[in-house]
Order: sequence, then C-alpha cells, then structure tokens
Amino acid sequence: MKSNKRYYWLKLKEDFFNEKRIKRLRKISGGDTYTIIYLKLLLLSLKSNGKLCYDEVEADFIKELVLTIDESEDDVGVTLTFLLKQKMIEELVEDKEYFLTEIPRLIGSETAWADKKRKYRELKREDNVLKLSSLCPPNVRQEIELDKDIEIDIDKELDLYRKTYGKYKNVYLNDEDYIELKNILGIYLEDMIERLSSYMEASGKKYINHKAIIIAWYLKDKHNLKKKELFSDYEDGDSLI
Repeated sequence: MKSNKRYYWLKLKEDFFNEKRIKRLRKISGGDTYTIIYLKLLLLSLKSNGKLCYDEVEADFIKELVLTIDESEDDVGVTLTFLLKQKMIEELVEDKEYFLTEIPRLIGSETAWADKKRKYRELKREDNVLKLSSLCPPNVRQEIELDKDIEIDIDKELDLYRKTYGKYKNVYLNDEDYIELKNILGIYLEDMIERLSSYMEASGKKYINHKAIIIAWYLKDKHNLKKKELFSDYEDGDSLI
C-alpha cells in the first residue's frame, strides 16, 4: 500500500547570502540571529506553501512565533519588521495570516511514492552498465523487462496524486494543491491556470512545481490583475502584466 506522506525541503540558491536584502539584514546589529529566524520561518511555512497563521494560542502573532521557534520576542519582532518593510513577508489577513513571498522559488516537495520512484531510478542508473551489455543471458533480459514493468506501475501510481488542468492539459495539480490555490487566488485561479497552460504550450517551457509558479505570478501581479485580461511574451519568472 502506497504512503501518502509528503516530504518538504528548502532550496537555497548558492548566492542566498549575497542577495542584497539578506546582506542588509545581516549588517544590522544582531543580524545573524535575525537571518536564522528568517530561515526558521521559511522552514515553518513549507507545508503551508509560505503561509504562517496565528492560531491564538498566545496573546499575539509574535508571541506565538516566539513559542514555536524558541527565539526571543525582541528578535522575532525586529525580524518581522524588516521582512515586512522589504516585502519578504506580507499580511494576507490582518494580524491573522502572513505569507513569505520567497517561498514559491525556494520550496520543494514530493510524496513518499515519488521519493521511492526517484530512488528507484537512481538505482537503475547505477546498474546501467550491466543492463547495456550487448549479450544478455535470458535471465538478465527478464530482469530488464521486469524493471520496465515496475517503472510503468510506479508512473501510474504517481499520476494518481495529480490531475491535468488548462486548455492543453499540461498544468499538473493534485487535489490539495488546487484547494490551496483556490483559497489564495479565488476567482482568478482558472484564469491563471489557463495562462500558464497557454504559456508553456507556446514557449515550450517546463516547470517542476506548477502550483508554486501560479502563486509567484499571482503575487507579483495581483494588484493589477483583472479577470479575462490577456497576456503574452513573458519570460521565466516575469510578471504576467
């Protein structure tokens, strides 16, 4: 029986600490502590795709973060003030919900089944020399055919986690992804899906995480976004407007 467990990780670019806002944060007195707090907040928000919610366990949002990440209230307060000013975090619901704007570029996740598939393919690559032998005895050929059957079965199982969307059926989202996008984008979700579908079909570009791309484009353009507007000629990571 396949597991529904999902793994998440943070993908930091090699120049993360050279990014101007991070360098500025570290130059503040106590900046290294604030940077660690920022990284903790990024990790804390992974499973919710960048969102941090106030659950009213403590008197306010900052005190609740202090309880969660085990940092001082003053340090958390300074970090949040900096992040808000630099637009590295934004308020979605007043004093209740916040969004870390860099998460769509930094997040990575996969199901336990996808993890199994990835490890299986890595193992296959290690065994490639044997499988490419020009004179394979019957038992080796049978093993190769069995490997192909296993890979096909794994692909079928993996497809159960996601559905295709968009005019060209090239936008992949599972039910959980779709619900989360609906909560964030509301009436604009279908438009954004269609734009991503058309853009990938026209440009030939491929993306690993379609949900993250949709969120990133929406957050960049949401103040100007009008339903049914048409867009074209945007590069990877560019604004849709």
